[in-house]
Amino acid sequence: MSLAFRRTGTALGLGLSLAFTPVLAGEAYAFKIFGITIFGEDEAVNDVIDPVRYSITLDTDGADKDLAAALERTSLLLRGEDAPVSGDLGLVIKARDDRDRLIATLYENSRYGGVVSVTIDGRDIDALPPIPAFARNGPILVVVRVDPGPAFSLGNVTLQGDAAGLDPSVYDLVPGGPAGSLIILKAGEKIVEDLKGEGRPLAVLARRDVVADHETQTVDVVLAVEAGPVAPLGEVTVKGARKVDPEFIARYSRLRQGQAYSPEQLKKAAERLRALGTFSSVTINEADGLAADGSLPLGIVVAEGKHRYFGVGASFSSIDGLGVEGYWGHRNLFGQAESLRLEGKVGGLGDWSGVEDLDYSAGITFIKPGAFFPSATLEAGIKGTTLTTESYDAASVLGKVALAYEITDYDKVTAGVSLGYDDIDDAFGNNTYLTFGLPLGYSRDTRDNKLNPTEGFNATLSAIPSYEILGETFFSSFEGSLSGYYSLGVEDRVVLAAKLSAGMLVGAGDLEAIPATRRFFAGGGGSVRGYAYQEISPLDASGDATGGRAYALGSFEARVNVTETIGIVPFLDIGSVTAANYPDFSDIRMGAGIGLRYLTPFGPLRLDVAMPLDPYDGGSKYGIYAGIGQSF
Repeated sequence: MSLAFRRTGTALGLGLSLAFTPVLAGEAYAFKIFGITIFGEDEAVNDVIDPVRYSITLDTDGADKDLAAALERTSLLLRGEDAPVSGDLGLVIKARDDRDRLIATLYENSRYGGVVSVTIDGRDIDALPPIPAFARNGPILVVVRVDPGPAFSLGNVTLQGDAAGLDPSVYDLVPGGPAGSLIILKAGEKIVEDLKGEGRPLAVLARRDVVADHETQTVDVVLAVEAGPVAPLGEVTVKGARKVDPEFIARYSRLRQGQAYSPEQLKKAAERLRALGTFSSVTINEADGLAADGSLPLGIVVAEGKHRYFGVGASFSSIDGLGVEGYWGHRNLFGQAESLRLEGKVGGLGDWSGVEDLDYSAGITFIKPGAFFPSATLEAGIKGTTLTTESYDAASVLGKVALAYEITDYDKVTAGVSLGYDDIDDAFGNNTYLTFGLPLGYSRDTRDNKLNPTEGFNATLSAIPSYEILGETFFSSFEGSLSGYYSLGVEDRVVLAAKLSAGMLVGAGDLEAIPATRRFFAGGGGSVRGYAYQEISPLDASGDATGGRAYALGSFEARVNVTETIGIVPFLDIGSVTAANYPDFSDIRMGAGIGLRYLTPFGPLRLDVAMPLDPYDGGSKYGIYAGIGQSF
């Protein structure tokens, strides 16, 4: 079943694939989204052979609050208490695995003298026979007792081999400091990574000695690294390509024979190829040794996915009613990962008196990666739409051709040409426009994750010098935005996020001379939540929205992970749209609310509810927004 919600007054649009699956276990049911069980009992529970139920007591007396919480998070017995295991032996195996995990957690917290004991049905697991048998009168009692012991600190730290000249403190190895096992493991990995970053692909950790002295409660560490010689990249081969040109794959990866070896560049190359959407998997393999000329051969192994795809969906809005949409695409049109996508949509079904009351959109987009240069992408498209908003009605056709060039892994510039036709009915009456534009842009994106960032920032700047041909009017729009992220606490459980953006229109003496589709409005899921889409605008003497020449927006969120999969997000949005040539904040509107996040492997599912703090008379009273990924 496919459902969607789209916001134009009180709802926002997104297609979600939902599966409501009855499970034959009494009257239990499971509810799934994208194949992930949200609540209820999964079908897999009923596939367990010889199911055995158990109850667990985890005794962490002597552990501080943080350590006790870490032990509780580690215990699979505790987390899986509601699910049966397979047979009595299965329970013993799970208990032994749990003991190993708990001991590892003690080591991670510098507790090298800790003891973990486990009993099942009153018997120590080390004293059980090879084929155990327990009474099945009820859930079998499992008791886990943890004596954490004292916290150890680092003693002598010695770096040897090619790491001898490095400063251990750079890697958090400080005598007298924490001696957690993860600190030591990460230090070794980071030393190897740093030496590889110097262009030494054969760097390996040759020796790691960790000795705990229980009398002094210290841990001595010896790490020895063999870095090998500096080596450039050698021959780059491609395997697994069927319909995609192997030479294109090698060129688009931007891994060239003779360039300096860099693990980061190899990682970026794989990400770049995956982002094409043409391949189901991409792996870059390094040779075990150097070639005769001292270079490092590389092998790019790809598996092609399905090149053609299509989809259909439905949406519902309390204002627009029912909508249907469909699309078709090709991810490898001419053999070099060129993509073509055709899409169409009809909105306003179910509450209309004729076809003239419907909203339509149809478009075609062509993208050519690696156009002219490996770092360049050509995009061309044309789209026609009819749109009914709180502020204006428009029938538009826009054609655009643009070239994007990646200066670095984080910086990108774009330039293009556009031509748009608009037939608009707004506060100034019915007018037609034919506008030629030169869209220019720059972006710098250092976010660690595009859908769920925890650190970094994303900055964009854009300018569109334009000429409205019918009215012979020159004008230009300038916009910029900056979003940043800062994580707090263990495992990024709290992330503070903020976004600031502003824009202004320059030129054109009368606002009427600029198409409403190019004037500034605010409100809706992309700006000030709680207000209707494009509801925030300067008003004329008759109280009709005109759009503005300038705007300023700010959004602030605290993203709190309550569990590993559930998060809550209180937020505040602030916006101002003015008729002046610069943001003068003469009319400030704010929306506040709270969101729910369900974390999935492909990004968080988002549901936000917001209310305007200063609503317009007769305007929106609340907003509900759904989507995939964070709001910004």
